[in-house]
Amino acid sequence: MIGKKNLIVVFTLLLTAISTVSFSAEQEEFVIYAYDSFISWGLAEATMHKFEDANNCTVTLIGVGDAGQVLNRVIMEKDNPQADIVVGIDNNYLAKALKYEILEPYTSKNIELIPQDLILDPSFHLTPFEYGFIAFVYDSDALPEPPESLTALTEPAWKEKIILEDPRTSSPGVAFLLWTIAAFGEDGYLDYWEKLKPSILTITKGWDTAYGMFTAGEAPVVLSYATSPAYHVEVEQSTRYLAAPMAEGFYRQIEGMGIVKGAKHRELAEKFIDFMLTEEFQQEIPLTQWVFPVNPNVRLPKSFDYAAKTDRFLSLDPDQIEQNYDTWLKAWTELMTR
Repeated sequence: MIGKKNLIVVFTLLLTAISTVSFSAEQEEFVIYAYDSFISWGLAEATMHKFEDANNCTVTLIGVGDAGQVLNRVIMEKDNPQADIVVGIDNNYLAKALKYEILEPYTSKNIELIPQDLILDPSFHLTPFEYGFIAFVYDSDALPEPPESLTALTEPAWKEKIILEDPRTSSPGVAFLLWTIAAFGEDGYLDYWEKLKPSILTITKGWDTAYGMFTAGEAPVVLSYATSPAYHVEVEQSTRYLAAPMAEGFYRQIEGMGIVKGAKHRELAEKFIDFMLTEEFQQEIPLTQWVFPVNPNVRLPKSFDYAAKTDRFLSLDPDQIEQNYDTWLKAWTELMTR
């Protein structure tokens, strides 16, 4: 016969077991598809545990290459969605995302925190969370004077001094191709690239390779971001690398997040978008992503004083990009490979 004391012990253990099972059952797995650097550069590590603790869930982050690869993965899984949230689809891919109807609209309760000119999608299938400008970064030790315009880069003085990224394999490469179309028009961008050819040392598959060659001294100019100098100031205490001013204006890239259509955890997805717009999340963006947060209440680090600023920037209508990009890229490929 079980005594009263032993009965109490058994009952207590039973309650503990039940509560443990109940707690485990309540732990939902929340799946996020993101571009690789969202995970590897430290932003996810600095923020995801806060969301997990506040919402009693487990966040599973899956890196899917760059922004274009992230989008294509969600499109391929359209009939059997595996993710709840997708992070990193930018203004260059917005029209494609809407065309394939892979996202569900959601207007965040925190959207009023975000300046109107950063709202990339008025239907809120995509909500902005960070932005930056594509720019040319130069080595001030190697160059007495930086290039001052896209046109200037075609001059003989810049022969084999520029490293670019391939638009077929690189997000900055895509942005630069679109930058030249925005600056010189559909009728003039190929002429510009023809004139630019002698100035190009090489075109790499991705940003990492290009920037590594640049900092190794293989060329004094590289296609990068207007905020790249802030990294060198913050991490290396160096002002050697600076962003060149461009008379035509920089090309702006706004990155967004959206709820995957058919997401298993819609409520958590809404809470996640709300969380990503808060100062708690946004304050981690500058020193991990090295771009600008969309929440203007975030105080930027002092190193961002060295990020190039411009009142003039270029962009293209997302629908125009979706309708014409394959044609533009094919024409560019034919020109650059002959």
